Amino acid sequence: MKKSYSKSIFWFRRDLRLEDQVGLHNALKMSKSVCPIFIFDREILDKLEDRKDARVEFIHDTLKSMKITLNELGSDLKIYYGNPKELWPKILDEIRPDAVFCNRDYEIYAKDRDSLVEKFCKDQETDFHSYKDHVVFDKEDVLKDDSTPYVVFTPYKRKWIEKLNSRVDDNGLSYYLKSYSVEKYNEAFAQMDGEEMIKLSDMGFERSEIEIPSNTVPQKRIKQYDKLRNFPAVDGTSRLGIHFRFGTISIREKARKALKLNDTFLSELVWRDFYAHILDAFPHVEENSFREKYDRIEWRNNEKEFDSWCKGKTGYPMVDAGMRELNNTGYMHNRVRMVAASFLTKHLLIDWRWGEAYFAAKLLDYDLSSNNGGWQWAAGSGTDAAPYFRIFNPESQMKKFDKENKYIKKWVPEYGTDKYVDPIVDHKEARERCLSTYKAALQDA
Repeated sequence: MKKSYSKSIFWFRRDLRLEDQVGLHNALKMSKSVCPIFIFDREILDKLEDRKDARVEFIHDTLKSMKITLNELGSDLKIYYGNPKELWPKILDEIRPDAVFCNRDYEIYAKDRDSLVEKFCKDQETDFHSYKDHVVFDKEDVLKDDSTPYVVFTPYKRKWIEKLNSRVDDNGLSYYLKSYSVEKYNEAFAQMDGEEMIKLSDMGFERSEIEIPSNTVPQKRIKQYDKLRNFPAVDGTSRLGIHFRFGTISIREKARKALKLNDTFLSELVWRDFYAHILDAFPHVEENSFREKYDRIEWRNNEKEFDSWCKGKTGYPMVDAGMRELNNTGYMHNRVRMVAASFLTKHLLIDWRWGEAYFAAKLLDYDLSSNNGGWQWAAGSGTDAAPYFRIFNPESQMKKFDKENKYIKKWVPEYGTDKYVDPIVDHKEARERCLSTYKAALQDA
């Protein structure tokens, strides 16, 4: 039997919405009064170099909207700014809750932080509850028959689908994709006066010129996803990444729609779960190669060449277009991400961690598990990775996926003129150098 509480806190993190939200649903259902809070975490914010980071602005705007909705219910969202480890003892003293509710995060920093907060709660005889909301299935849900984690995607996906279909209702809807109502329990939000919200400038940030994609996608685009998603000049992808990252949309809702509309789009959601599962089960991937032998590779790490890659001035149009798109919009088409990542790690022999960190600083949809998984895939060091001898040819990728050079011309207008830079490396020579470097590192492994 579930406990019931007089007063609880719900701590928003990567779940910034007031509908179909597991932790919030349970907090409201189990409590007479729930005080919603959010912490602008200085441990994270102080490391951001760009003071016009569009992601911080997006979080701020989303919280503002949530605050307005809660104010209409006679409640509010209490917003704090600081280090959670320092703030939480004060928050517990201030609110004196019987329980704290939140949804799980799978990154090392987040897990360590939550363990400490749980300890603070225990010291105050306050219950601590965390729930699965950010993914459909987490580490414990989809395991091999011997109860060990999957490290290859295809069998993982097979088991994922099997699990999804193992419990369905009379309408054929999976129990695991059911919606968790919040509105039904709105009366449990704590009644309190609205507080003035902290400004971006108070935290040292400014508004960005970068536009945030919509959280709604035309059904037609999802229906055609498998046919159009590889062509960067076409609006063929969902652009929902930032909304999944910060939880402004429900993964269950999108999975329900994907089941009806497009299997390939559903597969992308399964990949998202898979990489979260890998990060949770094998936390060493945050800093090191999943396949340890790949840490033996002798990276060249030429800073001048890295700078050319970052600025989109490598002389390889597909790579340059992608990097310029990223620098200007906070987005890069997924096909191009693979080409750009392969070029950095294989052609230039620059450590995948350098590229991963650059993407982490620039991508609106940056998610540690997916970004790490993608970079390690490109470098050959990750789970289910491309073999090291598979080296994308940027020219043939361009001819295949941007035949009319529409994408290239948009981001590299000087392409085809004498103003365009010469290639910083010869493809054939770079390929041979990569093969010999990787082979030398791996042959004795």
